[in-house]
Amino acid sequence: MGAPRIIVAFDFPRAEQALTLAARLEPGSCRVKVGKELFTAAGPQVVEKLMGKGFDVFLDLKFHDIPSTVANACKAAADLGVWMMNVHALGGRRMLSAAREAVPAGTTKLIAVTLLTSMERSDLNEVGLNGDPQDVVERLVLLVRDCELDGVVSSALEAPRIRQLIGGSFCVVTPGIRPADASVDEQKRITTPRQAIENGADYLVIGRPITQAPDPALMLHRLNDEIEGRIRF
Repeated sequence: MGAPRIIVAFDFPRAEQALTLAARLEPGSCRVKVGKELFTAAGPQVVEKLMGKGFDVFLDLKFHDIPSTVANACKAAADLGVWMMNVHALGGRRMLSAAREAVPAGTTKLIAVTLLTSMERSDLNEVGLNGDPQDVVERLVLLVRDCELDGVVSSALEAPRIRQLIGGSFCVVTPGIRPADASVDEQKRITTPRQAIENGADYLVIGRPITQAPDPALMLHRLNDEIEGRIRF
């Protein structure tokens, strides 16, 4: 097995829950995501503890503020030693460029969220973004590329078009991944793990199907097997 392509979403309200799950998983089988809930509850210490257990950490805080504030936040995140972090592409060109300047290429991966996978066309219309989700994503992807970030967070449904626009060197991270027999929860634009890889995704963010499984390590193993084409759900 090569470098892990699954990023397990550690969306927990307490550090103890995250560390308990980490003890059941092998760093060689996945990376982990620390988002707003866990980071707000447990702070940088939980990031350091997870890295101390050997896990690459994706810090998913979606920084979105004035350029100088985002630049300083990105520098602080990079100083933690995280593997990857993100900002929100809707922050615009100046914000994205400031983030890139704060986190030089070749260090911590810096990617941008295009649209949240919970958003549909009706949601876009309400906030004044005209067009289908894929149209909006394409505009934001081109902006992110122009600002020289390393990639985007995007639905796997949009990954094929992103690959057409950008090519293979651009990193595509896809949430909204569910095994075929799993609940979709509040996600709207979802795919299975194998479909996401075939669509051009580099990394898959998977939360509840793993974290709420009776045996998270076994589920992770099954999903890795599916990605590598050995089984299908």
